[in-house]
Amino acid sequence: MSLAPPAGTLPSRMTGTEIRATATLTVIASLRLLGLFLILPVFAVHAQQLPGGSNTTLVGLALGIYAATQALLQIPFGVASDRWGRKPVIVAGLLLFALGSFVAAAADSLWMTIVGRALQGGGAISAAVSAFIADSTRDEHRTKAMAALGMSIGLVFALSLVAAPPLYALIGMGGLFALTGVLALVGIPVVLWLVPPAPPRPTGLAADRTHWRQVVLAPELLRLNFGILALHAVQMALFIVVPVMMIERGLPLPQHGWVYLPVVFASFLFMLPPLIAAERRARMRPVMLGSIALLALVHAGLGWLSPGLALLVVWLLLFFTAFNLLEACLPSLVSRRAPAHAKGLALGVYNTTQAVGLFVGGALGGLVARHGGAGGVFLLGALTMAAWLVVAWRMQELPRRPAGPDAAAPSA
Repeated sequence: MSLAPPAGTLPSRMTGTEIRATATLTVIASLRLLGLFLILPVFAVHAQQLPGGSNTTLVGLALGIYAATQALLQIPFGVASDRWGRKPVIVAGLLLFALGSFVAAAADSLWMTIVGRALQGGGAISAAVSAFIADSTRDEHRTKAMAALGMSIGLVFALSLVAAPPLYALIGMGGLFALTGVLALVGIPVVLWLVPPAPPRPTGLAADRTHWRQVVLAPELLRLNFGILALHAVQMALFIVVPVMMIERGLPLPQHGWVYLPVVFASFLFMLPPLIAAERRARMRPVMLGSIALLALVHAGLGWLSPGLALLVVWLLLFFTAFNLLEACLPSLVSRRAPAHAKGLALGVYNTTQAVGLFVGGALGGLVARHGGAGGVFLLGALTMAAWLVVAWRMQELPRRPAGPDAAAPSA
């Protein structure tokens, strides 16, 4: 059944198919990310009980190895989803993630945990999920759909910080890993039976002969890929020093989740009005540039003012507001800039640079924190955001989508 609007009209609401696709695919992404995030607050403590657990380098490797395997496999998974379809690739990724979870659950050494975490990261379905959402939504609603995905990531991260300590006390680390494996398996029937079928994909000579350079080296896509690398690099670096700052200001580590959770919720409320206005008026460029400038200001303020706990929470609110807004805008813009038959490749490159940003931010942030303290990390963040502002300044505004038959909705 076609859900296309009559010619000359442009619906202001998402169709039922668009809502269903966005909701179910967001659930899939959230279940997987919950498995990755849940161990973060408790693993360093648990690792002390394992052979080799006193080696902080190995502990860090166990935490971060999933990002390395994701970076290696995002592009192959994205290209595979372009060639063989989104659903088979997502199911394969969930199976691989579940396998890694159960290997980690049974691990009796740090090295076996590292193997399990590497397999978890091998289920690199982010590009396929994002491309599926892009396939299933019209341009004028795509940023809202990507915003829902980004908001779920922030929410799952905040919830994991609150839920991980009591769950670890109840079921242990093996139980946490096993739970994440079960959640991944639960996601498979959701993909197969609840996610709507993907719209027909482009075929023919033009689709078959698209050269990777059209995607990888396209100037506008390069700006966006640099942006997601910079964004996640400063996020990772920031959270090397912010937890220590909160402890120094009298807030014990187990209570940090109760700061992150309301801050993340409030940031969603603040980021939605400018996001919706930018979509309706085709003014995404100034909103993005303003958000990047706000992140530079947050880092400069943190480094210059040495805030108390209350002001630190305000800075975090501003950070998450800008971060979540950009997290929603960037994948939507990538999907709209990419050739229709190469969205998986484009989003694979995008998610690879995101994973590289996480690794670079952690490694470089730790090095700077060791030699320059928190002030050095904030200076690094401010300079990184200033560099992104320069790169993004010449980005082109996408035109407003015209009303008419070209605004057709996806078919049910």
